Amino acid sequence: MTEHAVVIAGGGPTGLMLASELALAAVDVAIVERRPSQDLDGARAGGLHSRTIEVLDQRGIADRFLSEGQVAQVAGFGGTHLDISDFPTRHNYGLGLWQIHIERILAGWVNELDVPIYRGREVTGFAQGGTGVDIKLANGGQLRAEYLVGCDGGRSLVRKAAGIEFPGSDPTVSNLIAEVEMAEEPELGIRRDALGLHALGKLKYEIRDGAVVFLDGGPMQVMVTEANVGNTAEPTLRDLSEALIAVYGTDYGVHNPTWISRFTDMARQAAAYRDRRVLLAGDAAHVHAPDGGQGLNTGMQDAVNLGWKLAQVVNGTSPESLLDTYHAERHPVAARVLRNSMAQVALRRPDERTAALRDTVSELLSMDEPRKRFGAMMSGLDVHYDLGEGHPLLGRRMPDLDLATTDGPLRLFTLLHRAKPVLLNLGEPGRFDITLWADRVQLVDAEYAGGWELPAIGAVPAPTAVLIRPDGHVAWVGEPTDPGLPDALTTWFGAPIVA
Repeated sequence: MTEHAVVIAGGGPTGLMLASELALAAVDVAIVERRPSQDLDGARAGGLHSRTIEVLDQRGIADRFLSEGQVAQVAGFGGTHLDISDFPTRHNYGLGLWQIHIERILAGWVNELDVPIYRGREVTGFAQGGTGVDIKLANGGQLRAEYLVGCDGGRSLVRKAAGIEFPGSDPTVSNLIAEVEMAEEPELGIRRDALGLHALGKLKYEIRDGAVVFLDGGPMQVMVTEANVGNTAEPTLRDLSEALIAVYGTDYGVHNPTWISRFTDMARQAAAYRDRRVLLAGDAAHVHAPDGGQGLNTGMQDAVNLGWKLAQVVNGTSPESLLDTYHAERHPVAARVLRNSMAQVALRRPDERTAALRDTVSELLSMDEPRKRFGAMMSGLDVHYDLGEGHPLLGRRMPDLDLATTDGPLRLFTLLHRAKPVLLNLGEPGRFDITLWADRVQLVDAEYAGGWELPAIGAVPAPTAVLIRPDGHVAWVGEPTDPGLPDALTTWFGAPIVA
């Protein structure tokens, strides 16, 4: 039986991101992916939000995505555009990039890190023991791991086999989305009618002056609201044709589908993100309507929160109880995503009263304070983990500062490329002694002359020193004499090594 420290079920964006995080920490991790290759039918999800781009920048690979995508102000709420170009981040924008390309780039990164991927395989069951998980594969093979992480989508077998409940709300609207060819030139753009929201667009596009410009040639992308809710069968070309005719009076000669998929506004979240040695991330832990484009981004950020914690437990640096903070921190984040996606679905209802509400919400979001608040939420820049009272930075993302060090200028995010924590001393050099954690925490003396500002919050007091976790969130803020620093180091990065 082949053994690994961690096995990840699912090689989508969440699984790939988690694998890379574990590999950076020298954890023996493998992915089990049912697809025979990384190829994905269709484009699927279409973008990265600001915070996700920051996370990729923390690992030194953001340029790989930026070089292939279209930078645009993609943050929005309920159909209202939210300009975040004045936000205090290097990446005050979103990135238009189809999931097929996001996965391809991530897979290349994972391959560089020598992570094995069992392709054409699928987890069909498992049994947890005291020291590990015995995993059954569809071809009759078996794997053994210390931990199994389900990144296997909304219908997650891992979640179901672990007996983790998936409470939430049933769908109220159903949509077909597809990549197809059409014999006739369709009506491009968005349409609202008594059934709901529909959209037809060319798959090839460019962003010009912040606007989407469709290019001639190539397949069409279709999104159409179905008349009935509750069909769970695999959608067919006939289903798509009938839905188009019901809305447009014609199916435009639709043919040769690359893929057809059905999505709803079902909103469900795993009651627990962990059951002993089994964990969940991404769509396996939370599903919701795609409004706001938050699903893929939330999953990748789940992975970055979980990766370093799981690595420290596997490597014996931290106790298993550190894994409890994964649910404590990420469950509220996804719960908020579910709520705001449900609100956005409500805003796209076609009746006149909802149209009036939509106009009112749009007017409110045009005001500066609501724009900043909702822009920070939808871009992922306002995520705040509850780590107790203290400085406004505590529990929030650390800004990517331009630092001055004895070795020259340095961007803060470069210190996180290898996913190691950082104690950043911005006061008098040499005042911190973290010898007992020196094998796992970087101590950096630096100067920063600029102001401190957080999205949607504004200016905050300049700290003397900050302890930054591998996921880029601040674990401690204080002075060299603060007795809370050893506790924070122990809590997040394990007990000190005493000779």
